[in-house]
Amino acid sequence: MNTANTLLLVAHVLIAAAIIGLVMLQKGKGADAGAGFGAGASGTVFGARGSGNFLSRSTAIAAAAFFATSLGLAYVNRDVEVVNSLLDSAPQEESVALPAGDDGDAGDFELPALPELETDAAAPGVPATEQQEPAQ
Repeated sequence: MNTANTLLLVAHVLIAAAIIGLVMLQKGKGADAGAGFGAGASGTVFGARGSGNFLSRSTAIAAAAFFATSLGLAYVNRDVEVVNSLLDSAPQEESVALPAGDDGDAGDFELPALPELETDAAAPGVPATEQQEPAQ
């Protein structure tokens, strides 16, 4: 990662956290009914008009900055090569050719014969083993 990418990424994460905080501080639309009867709104930090205007503008500015950092990150990382699969990044193995027959055709290749297993006559298909005496 280069320096510009790191700085943009840090700014992007901090702006995202700021947007979350600003949205959580804002009042819902149903909260304005009690404020109309003088529910202590004149004693707030943001004045008699309340914090709605300040927080709304701050959220809009943070959203614009988030959009700008998103575009900046896309621009900075435009030439980064992405590996989509482990199979794409694995080294390619060389193919192994089968031995050719008399006429050069690989289809004439025969597998070696497997040894025959001795089977017990009482249980056909089961390999013969030493007979075990029953435990007493």
